[in-house]
Amino acid sequence: MANATPQQLAGIAKDNSRHFGDDPDNPGPLAKDLSHSLKPAAVAKAMRKVGDWQMARAEPYFDRIWTWSALYAGYMAAADSLHYTPYRDAMQQVGKKFDWQLRSHLPDADDQSMGQMYLEMYLLKKDPGMMKPTQAELDALIAAPHISRRPGKKLVWWWCDSLFMAPPVWARMYAATGDHNYITYLDEEWLKTSNLLWDKQEHLYARDATYLTRTEANGKKMFWARGNGWVMGGLARTLEYLPKDDPSRAMYETQLKEMAARMAQLQGKDGLWRSGLLDQANYDLPEMSGSALITYSLAWGVNHGLLDRKVYRPVIARAWSGMLDHVYADGRLGCIQQTGAEPAPFKASSSYTYGVGAFLLAGSEIRTMERHR
Repeated sequence: MANATPQQLAGIAKDNSRHFGDDPDNPGPLAKDLSHSLKPAAVAKAMRKVGDWQMARAEPYFDRIWTWSALYAGYMAAADSLHYTPYRDAMQQVGKKFDWQLRSHLPDADDQSMGQMYLEMYLLKKDPGMMKPTQAELDALIAAPHISRRPGKKLVWWWCDSLFMAPPVWARMYAATGDHNYITYLDEEWLKTSNLLWDKQEHLYARDATYLTRTEANGKKMFWARGNGWVMGGLARTLEYLPKDDPSRAMYETQLKEMAARMAQLQGKDGLWRSGLLDQANYDLPEMSGSALITYSLAWGVNHGLLDRKVYRPVIARAWSGMLDHVYADGRLGCIQQTGAEPAPFKASSSYTYGVGAFLLAGSEIRTMERHR
């Protein structure tokens, strides 16, 4: 892989060994049976092709790490959109496998992320056993000092990815319980992170405080596509369950609108976004996990009346079409950057679980958007 450092190659090998995905030299031909139409049936076919491929490969290794919980979010959305119960049944089996427990005690945002699927399942089934372990951990976090347990980090949500992983859990816990303490915690901690990482001029998030002064090869600020996709997805998934009268709701809505407008400006000619948002010419391949999260968030915004359909539907249509150009004949979704914290090289064949989850989220919202035209 051109330009990849030994450290980056080691990271890819580690991801592959943990069954998050892989990046074969020969992934086979690209798919020729998918329509680029936004018609719900065409979108459903693409979702099933990618979702079924991922399920067959990944189900034996399902775990509670964030790379998996992001996939589970996609499967829950796809099960609802497609009325396809096997996806939801598989998620219920995950919950049973782990007794509906999170990955750690006093979990950080990554380890809280499993709570999104658990709580969505609870809201469907109303089985308290699906909710209580997560509730106990969130209550313990409220009672504990609101600082990171990682040395040198003061904020609990000190990196922008955390805004996808944790806040939607707190919003769903409020929906499950009606307890505003969860919203108070959510609002206070998001604001701290926003005050640190939100760039008011660029309308983008730095990945964490160490990136506030980092620049790309062209001298512009470094803003990572997937990191900003995480934030946009976190905004959408938090707003979905946030009380309508929450005083902070306007802040979340404004950030989503401002990020959406910026992403529309930065969209590539192929409809997708490169890893480095402000130096896209420096990156040969589009990056699928960031592109899918952005697309999901734009479609969600249209569906909930925050974004103008006439303005954003063409942006969404170009993005979906672009993503389909990276689906392989067997259902592999390529061009997904490995785990990391910044733009990095990857192969066209590179496919990882969280990117598939984002693709399924995007398809689900697009189907809703088109059904309500």
